[in-house]
Amino acid sequence: MGLRDYNKEFKDTSDHQYAYNFDFDVMHPFMLKSFIPFFKKGNLLELGSYKGDFTKRLLPYFDDITCVEASDEASRMANKEFGEKVTIINSVFETAHLPRMYDNIIMTHVLEHLDDPVGVMTRINDEWLSDTGRFFLVCPNANAPSRQIAVKMGLISHNTAVTPAEKEHGHRITYTLDTLERDAKSAGLDVVHRSGIFFKALANFQWDRLLNTDIISKEYLEGCYQLGQQYPDLCSSIFLMCEKGTR
Repeated sequence: MGLRDYNKEFKDTSDHQYAYNFDFDVMHPFMLKSFIPFFKKGNLLELGSYKGDFTKRLLPYFDDITCVEASDEASRMANKEFGEKVTIINSVFETAHLPRMYDNIIMTHVLEHLDDPVGVMTRINDEWLSDTGRFFLVCPNANAPSRQIAVKMGLISHNTAVTPAEKEHGHRITYTLDTLERDAKSAGLDVVHRSGIFFKALANFQWDRLLNTDIISKEYLEGCYQLGQQYPDLCSSIFLMCEKGTR
């Protein structure tokens, strides 16, 4: 495999955005809502912080935040945004040298980009997660209804396919709950809680159009979030909360 251009991977393409308003305005708040009950007192490590959009939402909950980001462009933007409030480390996870262990580690919509997801999660379990720490892992869900509809329409070959647009943005795999848990356990992590975040039957670009209207209310969004707790396999994203495992 050739050298990866992490700056290029987070850029929008002609037919596919790296991130949509749906991600920032809907998924980020509901991811945070899913995490809050499990947060531990102490420091936080965010693996793959992009330009710091989700990091911003974590500032009220933690005084000590470190972010590791592979793209030097995204790292510069985050540094400009946060200054001394957040420690930004520009590195790939495979070679990152972190000075300590962390009580909370967050990785949202990043694992599917990694060439060696099990290897990176092994580092998280063995080197970076404190003995009482928690690892919050979120990935896009191959079985999201919006994706299954795209398969039935002939736009995607099968649920777990990596589409050309996803490949261009650096995706290597499309996870389901069982394959995500398989990889977490293979890395030695102890999976304590599993769930889904936000029931989703429309594609991101369709959601972006709807969010510009008065058709979608806050109550409707909350309903989709709650329904997702009931049907995790039909959610936009899947969520595992893991603790340090002993081999």
